[in-house]
Amino acid sequence: MTEAEIVPTGVGDARITWYAAEGDARLVLALGHGAGGGVEARDLQALAASLPAAGVTVALVEQPWRVAGKKLAPAPKTLDAAWRDLWHALRVPGLPIAAGGRSAGARVACRTARELGARAVLALSFPLHPPGRPENSRADELLGAGVPTLVVQGGNDPFGKPAEFPQGREEGRYELVEVPYGDHGFAVPKRAPLTQEEALTVITGAVGTWAGALRE
Repeated sequence: MTEAEIVPTGVGDARITWYAAEGDARLVLALGHGAGGGVEARDLQALAASLPAAGVTVALVEQPWRVAGKKLAPAPKTLDAAWRDLWHALRVPGLPIAAGGRSAGARVACRTARELGARAVLALSFPLHPPGRPENSRADELLGAGVPTLVVQGGNDPFGKPAEFPQGREEGRYELVEVPYGDHGFAVPKRAPLTQEEALTVITGAVGTWAGALRE
């Protein structure tokens, strides 16, 4: 079952689309979108379709700039402000909330997780650096999340390939799952020995296992 609601924030109206857990829900996973697209992204839609069967309620969150029909995302501080303002609407009595998103949405979740009391963070296609500029690292945002964090990264993501990610995995500061051949949107080339459907299954399987451990 899906249900959408408009949530006022200090920077405009946001929209939350709910995908309710089947049976007894034990976790809410709130996912924001990137700066170049919305909640129609293939990974967000795949998770919204698959996780409710595993007892996870998924909330896809559209930032105010997308709801208003604007083409360009605002500054990070504005994205964070909206996320803080709508957080209360994500609360379901008795359920922990894991924060996450893809690309810019993953950065928002990492920057605000500890402050908002998120149970964990899911970072899809975390933009470790701008394409071709590895010296401009955003590793501090990822490592500073302060809660259990899962990164799901395409093997050919120009914003940061899995091998480029910082130290910290050994100490359990975050986990990383690679989607072979995937780009920043988890698209895989037609010539790859992995179909697009199989690539999405890598994502949904990894996140499902991770979410299940959070619910224990």
